[in-house]
This record gives sequence, structure tokens and C-alpha cells, in this order.
Amino acid sequence: MELIILDRDGVICRFRPGDYAKTWEEFEFLPGSIQALQKLSAAGFTLTIASNQAGVGKGIYSGQALQDITQRMLKVLASHQVKIAAVYYCVHTDENNCDCRKPKPGMLLRALQEFEVKDPARVFFIGDAATDVQAGRNAGVRTILVLSGKTGSATEVTTWPVQPDFIASDLSEAAEIITAQTRPDHGKV
Repeated sequence: MELIILDRDGVICRFRPGDYAKTWEEFEFLPGSIQALQKLSAAGFTLTIASNQAGVGKGIYSGQALQDITQRMLKVLASHQVKIAAVYYCVHTDENNCDCRKPKPGMLLRALQEFEVKDPARVFFIGDAATDVQAGRNAGVRTILVLSGKTGSATEVTTWPVQPDFIASDLSEAAEIITAQTRPDHGKV
């Protein structure tokens, strides 16, 4: 079983700078994201989501609203033959100093434990921000930074203290990287 962990906003759905997807009407799948998830799902990967959702902790939207968005997202994905095996959210703010808010690796470590991953270095975490890359590194997994959300260009990354393993324009390109890296003949001459 090959596990992939994905951030949500900026990877699967549109990142809303300075705002949150507070209702289903504000949630918008990124172009190609459903098809990329279909490809990964069809290839046999176990897909999970790990996302900071501090808007709940800040009182901007409710936990019930987040659950509603999540259920509708999962329903749409299921209608496209995409199964998300688990969704992990951190609803805390920075001030809570929890273990789960990225860049801390709590959500990723939980996924690794629950899916009994023996070799974290075989897992990919796809995110759109420096905190995602840091969380992935802290959890010992490979990271793919997509430029479809918070981070808009590869030049922004050059000054980061922790570098991603791969950079992709979007989730479709990230799926290509993953399938190329995990082919049985990868690396053979």
C-alpha cells in the first residue's frame, strides 16, 4: 500500500488568500485536480488529506460547516471514482501551539500510524506552502510543492530553509511525478 497525503486548499481546491472556504458555495475544485486524483486512485494509491483549517479555531466558520464542505467534497470525488481514505484537519490557531498544526507533523504522523506505514520515505505529501514542506520533512516523507496555491513560483522557494523534494505546477504534474517515481522499473537501466 502506497500512501499519499495531500493538503487541501491550493492543492485540491482554490486557495483563498486572506480568507477561507467557509461554505460549499465558496469551495472550488482546481482545474484538473479531480482527474489527477482519479489517476492516483486508479493506480492503487491510498489517498488522505491533511489540512490546517484555523478558520474554525478563529470562529470564522463552524466545525459543522467544515464537516459539510468535507462531506460534499468526498461525495463529488466518490462520484469520480476517487476514494479518500481519511481526512485530518487541524482547527487550531498558532496560539494553541498544538502538535497537529503544520509545520508540525502531527497530522502526517497520525496518518502514517493509522495506515501502518513501515517506511515513511515511500510516502508523498503534496502541499502548496513552506509549512507543508516543513511538515513533510518533519514526518520523514517525500514532499511535492505545487505552485497552484499559496506559493506561486519556484523562485519563492529558493530562500526557504527546507526545500521540497519536487516542485510541480499543479496536482496533475504532481501525479505524474509520483507515478514516474513509483513505477516498478524506475531507476533501472
